[in-house]
Amino acid sequence: MSPSEYPVAVVQMTSTPDVERNLEAAERLVRRAHEAGAQLVVLPECFAYLGPDSGQRAVAECLPDGGEILARCGALAAATGTELVLGGFWERAAEGDRVRNACVHLGADGQLRSIYRKIHLFDVKLADGTVLEESATVEAGEETVVTETLFGPLGLSVCYDLRFPELYRRLVDDGAVALAIPAAFTLQTGKDHWHVLLRARAIESQCYVLAAAQTGHHFGRRVSYGHALIADPWGCVLAECGEGEGFALARIRPDEVTRVRAQVPSLRHRRL
Repeated sequence: MSPSEYPVAVVQMTSTPDVERNLEAAERLVRRAHEAGAQLVVLPECFAYLGPDSGQRAVAECLPDGGEILARCGALAAATGTELVLGGFWERAAEGDRVRNACVHLGADGQLRSIYRKIHLFDVKLADGTVLEESATVEAGEETVVTETLFGPLGLSVCYDLRFPELYRRLVDDGAVALAIPAAFTLQTGKDHWHVLLRARAIESQCYVLAAAQTGHHFGRRVSYGHALIADPWGCVLAECGEGEGFALARIRPDEVTRVRAQVPSLRHRRL
């Protein structure tokens, strides 16, 4: 492996209301990805808890100090020497009963590096009768975040953010060479939009895309599409998960970002 290549992985899992089961699955998959060579691993949205909205507050932790969940994740990062992106971490809001849907970056030493709070909240009624109203329990974030990783600047986002390209323009303007897009995309929307949107964000941003994903049945009528993947700055899918839990592994080459941006200098040609 070249010194300028950095193996990274995105995890695909089926989280449920059972926090202990979810954490055990996350730890197992991170360790497997580490054994395969990954130096940075992205976990999906809601990795520790994916259940009724009424249960979010009970598992939410105050950041930056955290609680048992953050401590376990930090210990895992330190034990494996692997940077972790906790794709959707339930954080207690400062006031009231709401929570925040946070994307947390932990260094390979287990220490907290950055926190992004999901800006765009998913309120929708799907054709199959599924009703999701994230804003009823979640407090939206306001600030974009680019964090420094072993391979360079990584822009943080969560799930529904994917549909708002202006967010990723801001992340690119702030130096991002890769974009973390951990998600719990619904089956209904994912089958038509997941691949198209992820590849579009990679192409227009000329960045690597690291899209961890939830898959399968979680509780009630909640089912996720899966297909965790890594795409390169040209929009090609380098690695993708199949059915069930697992991870996708690929190598990030920062010089490839430079090459693509020189070959098609669209970021320099912006007028608006």
